[in-house]
Amino acid sequence: MEKFTHEILDRLEKLEQKYAVMGQNMLSYLDGLLHAEYLTYWDYIHLDTLLSLQNPRTPIHDENIFITYHQITELYFKLILQSVERLNMEAQPTGQLYKRQVERINRYFENLIQSFDIMVEGMDKDEFLKFRMSLLPASGFQSAQYRMIEIMSTDLHHLVHFSKREEAGPDAPIVKQCELLYWRWGASELATGKKTLTLRQFEEKYAETFIHFAEKAVTTNLWQLYLRLPEADRQDQELIALLKQHDLNANVRWPLSHFRSAVRHLDNKPQVIEATGGTNWQKYLPPKNQRIVFYPELWSAEELEAWGKTVHF
Repeated sequence: MEKFTHEILDRLEKLEQKYAVMGQNMLSYLDGLLHAEYLTYWDYIHLDTLLSLQNPRTPIHDENIFITYHQITELYFKLILQSVERLNMEAQPTGQLYKRQVERINRYFENLIQSFDIMVEGMDKDEFLKFRMSLLPASGFQSAQYRMIEIMSTDLHHLVHFSKREEAGPDAPIVKQCELLYWRWGASELATGKKTLTLRQFEEKYAETFIHFAEKAVTTNLWQLYLRLPEADRQDQELIALLKQHDLNANVRWPLSHFRSAVRHLDNKPQVIEATGGTNWQKYLPPKNQRIVFYPELWSAEELEAWGKTVHF
């Protein structure tokens, strides 16, 4: 019988110390390990469950593409929020950690942007126009995680509709700023100005959540975390470039990707087809119309004036 190696004895000692701190008996855990099954890939990622989550509302083939891509998008959004949460785990994040997390955020966004041709060219237009009517009044507009990414990226007053910024500036109550967020104007009926069902559903489910989230983000959003970095880190041009890239990704490139898809599928000249949620996509999606900038302090006056007018792909 072979003797235990030094490495095995060292690990056993560390395990015993770990369990002793918590008042646990290491032998009991070793007994459990004896009977545990080996982990498999499909169990670890819950593959069977994952593949069962695509439930199209029609038998039209391309609807499966549509729903799968939106689920992938939400998983990337989860990773983006996780990166901001990682920074907030530290009482004082370092410039190195901050830079690494913003790099990750940019990578997630860029993977989504680069893959959006799945939505633009990867579906048959005729099939899309058929199955989309079964989705009413649901809309990608109702992505709560994306709204949380916006809130966690910047001070909230930067997300107020441009026509209301004097009314709800940086000193306005959070509740007031939330009432005037730019995207609320994207889901109002053109003829009457009334809220669409899409917006009413969204607000009923998430309005209170967004207020609480925004209150927390006053001190924990990416901009406030940046301002707390040491001066040398705040002057790091590579870090500044990463923040500007995030600004472009979220507020220019990502909306333009959706705009390209809408033009491809909904601009059925001479008729323009409404979005499923009733959103005015022609005015809502182009970033030059929204003028949302997370970090205006990092851009020149000329760059801000040209915001969204140049395609950044």
